[in-house]
Amino acid sequence: MKRQIAYTSSRIAIGVLLSVGICLALPPNYKGKPFRDEFHQSGPQPIPGRVECALYDLGGEGVAYHDVDASNNGAKLNHESGQCRPGTSPYICYFRENEGVDISYVKSWVDLSHPNLFSPEQNQLYIGWALDNEWLNYTVDVKVAGVYKIVALYGNLANTIEFSLNNKPASICKLPVATGSMHKWNKAEVGEITFPKKGKQLLTLHYNQGDNLAYFEFELVKKR
Repeated sequence: MKRQIAYTSSRIAIGVLLSVGICLALPPNYKGKPFRDEFHQSGPQPIPGRVECALYDLGGEGVAYHDVDASNNGAKLNHESGQCRPGTSPYICYFRENEGVDISYVKSWVDLSHPNLFSPEQNQLYIGWALDNEWLNYTVDVKVAGVYKIVALYGNLANTIEFSLNNKPASICKLPVATGSMHKWNKAEVGEITFPKKGKQLLTLHYNQGDNLAYFEFELVKKR
């Protein structure tokens, strides 16, 4: 009887471990943490859903991101006279100003004073001043395993970008059309990605010179 109880307990323990393995796939040596501050308390960005480019992980250069220039050029620009207009909070103007990733926001007089293929919301945060081989890490919480369509809000070149998942190549995406300017915006489907497991995972965005990138929407196409 004791042997049967021990056998049953072992099977339950193995089942729990397998369940954890299926749901959680963050690389064990990853030191980054989901972005949190007083306004963003939810932790990992959920999928299906929108991954905001500016809400990359905490952890600094070489862990949560790689940026060639150690200065946040967006916040630096926004400290100049006239860039942070009345009605826009310092939180938006100087978002994560002490980190190396270059972040600014959609401005009415720069981004919305002309026709766009898609008009973003004013004060939408984005990453810019991009250089080749830069990347950003995001801890995401995948609610449903499966194949997802990727939709991007971007400005400027019809570049190729890539995603990796848990440090393995996962998707090559093509921004479909050049918009004509860093401040002319488009929102469009750019590719697909498969999340084979649910749970917290490490999504890495790899990009090159030439675009402003605001966010990526991940829309479930097919469950696994």
